[in-house]
Amino acid sequence: MPKIKRDQNLGEIASKHPEAAKVMLEYGLHCVGCFANRFDSVEVGAKLHGMNDADVDEMLEEINQAVEKNTKTISKK
Repeated sequence: MPKIKRDQNLGEIASKHPEAAKVMLEYGLHCVGCFANRFDSVEVGAKLHGMNDADVDEMLEEINQAVEKNTKTISKK
């Protein structure tokens, strides 16, 4: 499974992995649902919303856990 990284586009992640969008919203990264998500990376969006590097790393860890969990659930069906 590919790992979600800082430089990936917010809109692409949200459209491919709705479970990742949920985590981003929980962290206050609301641009995942706005038009700007087509232009911003995870890191840029997070920094614009006041996150520091540690916050971004923590969020990415949770995002990747959620995506992995969802992938395992789908593959079991």
